[in-house]
Amino acid sequence: MILHLASFRWADGVTDDDVARLTTALTAMAAQIPELRSYVAGPNLHLRPGGMDYAVAAVVDDEAGLHTYLDHPAHAQVYADLMGDMLAERAAAQLPLSAGELR
Repeated sequence: MILHLASFRWADGVTDDDVARLTTALTAMAAQIPELRSYVAGPNLHLRPGGMDYAVAAVVDDEAGLHTYLDHPAHAQVYADLMGDMLAERAAAQLPLSAGELR
């Protein structure tokens, strides 16, 4: 399995309402992609200093599933409709994940 992590820093002017709309859209998007074994997205709680504003964690079975998720039309639509205008910075990583690590 693969754990895909993405984190985002918002551009100036992004509001809590913008973030709530994005979270709703991402949750609806994830429901359309059967390759996603697990998916969570939301604003950073900022319990520690620094860090990004928002994160997504997605688990897929393999590289093909990752590409299906990232290239899915619903994913592209969320980016085009909402996220693209919100972003100042993006970072992503993919980590190997064994079935025992998924809890």
